[in-house]
Amino acid sequence: MSSPIVAVVQFAPSTDPAANLRALREPIADAAGRGAAVVLAPEYAMYAVTRLDERVVAVREPLTGPFVTGLGALAKEFGVHLVAGIVEEVPDEPERIHNTLVVLDPGGELVATYRKVHLYDAFGHRESDVVELGAITDPPVFTVGDTVFGLQTCFDLRFPEGARRVAAAGAQVLLLPAQWIPGPGKVDQWTTLLRARAIENTVYVAAADQAEPRGAGASMIIDPAGAVLAELGTEPGVLTATVDAAALAAVRRANPSLELRRFAVVERVPE
Repeated sequence: MSSPIVAVVQFAPSTDPAANLRALREPIADAAGRGAAVVLAPEYAMYAVTRLDERVVAVREPLTGPFVTGLGALAKEFGVHLVAGIVEEVPDEPERIHNTLVVLDPGGELVATYRKVHLYDAFGHRESDVVELGAITDPPVFTVGDTVFGLQTCFDLRFPEGARRVAAAGAQVLLLPAQWIPGPGKVDQWTTLLRARAIENTVYVAAADQAEPRGAGASMIIDPAGAVLAELGTEPGVLTATVDAAALAAVRRANPSLELRRFAVVERVPE
């Protein structure tokens, strides 16, 4: 079985999409130089503000727009699968966006997308004022070698059903970009929830947060037993860790929680 290296990029996106693409180039090169096959950038890597409003709507793009095209060029240049958060347009909805993750393969092609399904209407924020809920679909996954990767975004972390659906779809690694807004106790909650998602689903978790000031930082990579393999503080940086197929198999033999589960996850329609 393959054991790919996963990299997490923590940086501080600005309100200039072109500048954000340029800012990603050096850490992606660093990650590729360390042998990374998958590179994960944060949520809203394309455009970041603390509170969403008409500014973010004004920069929205289709999946064929310049930012995704630029991500594809970086993925191709460095020969990696590249995952990042973008501001995607919603057809026929000129005042709304999707909070979307895109996956570009080493050929620069778009191979998976995920539109956030749990919006950040909490802690005084209202993401749903401008963001359209993502549709509930089969969890998007992609494969590198024989390792299966799945996707969630930021606030999704607080809903264990989402991560369980991804694991049930075959994912061995959960990739979670975020803009985890700083606040009292927020880093403790972030780290606790990330480790819980790894333990209960027996998956690796790679989480890429924005650096300060708009993110809380604390990006990390966690193994299927909940051990933190690599982590950052609040500053920009790059993490790498190996997805050890043998270690994953050993954890799942010792703790076959996915096989022993007795409940399925079904969609709940918001009122």
